[in-house]
Amino acid sequence: MRTRLRPAILIGVVSTAAFAGSLLQDAPAKADRRVNPYVGDDAAIRAGEKLYQRQCASCHGRAGEGMGTRPPLASGQVAGAAPGAIEWVIRTGSSRRGMPSFSHLPERQRWQIVTYLKQMSARAQPVDR
Repeated sequence: MRTRLRPAILIGVVSTAAFAGSLLQDAPAKADRRVNPYVGDDAAIRAGEKLYQRQCASCHGRAGEGMGTRPPLASGQVAGAAPGAIEWVIRTGSSRRGMPSFSHLPERQRWQIVTYLKQMSARAQPVDR
């Protein structure tokens, strides 16, 4: 079944995807080179899901679908992003874009969230065009 989006809704989807992408693109090159120490770790995925639900779901949706102007995280943009760039965004945030810093979380927990986000975004289905 094909999904038809109205132009206004499509513009909102494109805008939030561009927003997420631009924040990820703000990450310095050295962040892109950082390696996720929990890749493929099922325990880290489960821990990351719990942390995501507690820390991120209120803005980005329980399933990463995005809410209002908050970008979706279950997306190809996140799936294709360097894990280090995602951790950098979580750690530093962006006050001008409404993304709080989660530097108060231990590094281990930030990487667990990254691990969950990568797994969640890899399952995301592309929108029919």
